[in-house]
Amino acid sequence: MKVVVAQKGSREHFLAARALHDSGHLAALVADWYAPRHPWLHTLSQRLGLASLERLMAARCDTLPDALVYSFGLHGIRSRQREIAALKNGEPYEAYVRTDVAFAQRVAALALPAHDVFFGFSYASLEAMAVAKAKGKLVLLDQIDPGPPEARLVQAEREAWPNYALPMIQAPEAYYDRLRQEWALADAILVNSEWTRDLIVEEGVDPNKIDILPLAYAPPNQHSEQRESHAGPLRVLWLGTVTLRKGISYLVEAAKRFAPSDIEITVAGRIEISDAAIADAPACIRWLGPIPRSQTEALYRTADVFVLPTISDGFALTQLEALAQGVPVIVTPNCARIVEEGRTGFVVPARDVTALAEALAHCRDHANDLAAMAPACIDRANAFSHETYAQRLLEIIENRMALKQQQKTTV
Repeated sequence: MKVVVAQKGSREHFLAARALHDSGHLAALVADWYAPRHPWLHTLSQRLGLASLERLMAARCDTLPDALVYSFGLHGIRSRQREIAALKNGEPYEAYVRTDVAFAQRVAALALPAHDVFFGFSYASLEAMAVAKAKGKLVLLDQIDPGPPEARLVQAEREAWPNYALPMIQAPEAYYDRLRQEWALADAILVNSEWTRDLIVEEGVDPNKIDILPLAYAPPNQHSEQRESHAGPLRVLWLGTVTLRKGISYLVEAAKRFAPSDIEITVAGRIEISDAAIADAPACIRWLGPIPRSQTEALYRTADVFVLPTISDGFALTQLEALAQGVPVIVTPNCARIVEEGRTGFVVPARDVTALAEALAHCRDHANDLAAMAPACIDRANAFSHETYAQRLLEIIENRMALKQQQKTTV
């Protein structure tokens, strides 16, 4: 059994392709851009401090043989440049649709090595999926987000919290029309959480088409299983884009219920809420803005608890990053089911300021319990290994191929 993986961008650092290659099942990886194996280019990008060039050079995986990789070189770079320019001009989704179509058409036109399965990613696979389907291949679609229902949830938050909302560009129907056509073509739709599954089922997707494939996480360094409690305020960490979708408004309102001596909240990440909302926040919140990845481990190391009061997240890898450092997590059910109540953190209802404040108060009052959770947190993070992901992916493919063969026999 051989699989072609086609993806625009380097999502999860080519996780699916890596997993399939390690098990001997990868026929080819097709990417819009894949960095050449020229060390001097990487060195030059670092010395010049050009972040955009560094990101381009990071789009490769040295464990994948170059002979298995197809990419579109300058076409891929130009597509990314068009998307960046369109974002600045306030029309990103039109650019996304154009570049998604162009990528899928180029994949469809390739003379690919022999394969049994086509594995594409949502929004940028339709034309290639149609060709693969016509050739009798098993067609898998990785659904990278919760889709249109999430957009509606975000719009509801914007209406509920107008003081926080920045101007936002709505996706045109053409963007989601392609997605719905991909859903119809796919033999199986892979989602990374029960939350995403439930949302797209509400959107009309046949639940029998859906398989859950949680993402993998390999921590660069793990904190010691021993964490010490400390005197003083509860140290809370938010790490990630600061948006209404991730529930920042509820954290700010919960923070207002504490005395400044009770809690210290560090918010790190690109800020996508209004200056007025930040000005209205209590003094116990420290806004760091974007930080380099090299600084994240230090932030986790000094946190007592990580908070993610999200309205909607497909998976939220930051949960695993925190757990891998022995930090318990306060989260809502509106993402992957990773946190175990009372063992590795606490699950609170979405959009519930009181429940979030009560969870924070519990953490403040039971600092020793938080420190003692570290071993269980690390164990939980380790359960989402690359090997576990690979095993589950192969299981899904084998089951879907068997079902396809059974349907052929029945007909």
